[in-house]
Amino acid sequence: MGVYSTLWEADDWATRGGLEKINWSKSPFYAYYKDFDIEGCAMPGPANCASNPSNWWEGPAYQQLSPVQARQYRWVRMNHMIYDYCTDKSRNPVPPPECRAGI
Repeated sequence: MGVYSTLWEADDWATRGGLEKINWSKSPFYAYYKDFDIEGCAMPGPANCASNPSNWWEGPAYQQLSPVQARQYRWVRMNHMIYDYCTDKSRNPVPPPECRAGI
């Protein structure tokens, strides 16, 4: 497992209209994580993982989106998502396992 993060290219929307100046001479930029702990399972998901009842996120309310939540999620994806690596056939000729969840 790993953690991946990105730095945006400093367009106006990401810099409060250019108020935040980026000093590119300081690159490369680094991010450090401290006291980071994550639990995870390999896809396709919970069936492959040992359950831990003390994890709130494993409760029934978090196993599936309600119809209203699914509609809201689709709306956000259609109106705000810029890039979807699941549909990027040039980088992923075979979609990664997590993309097959059908969300």
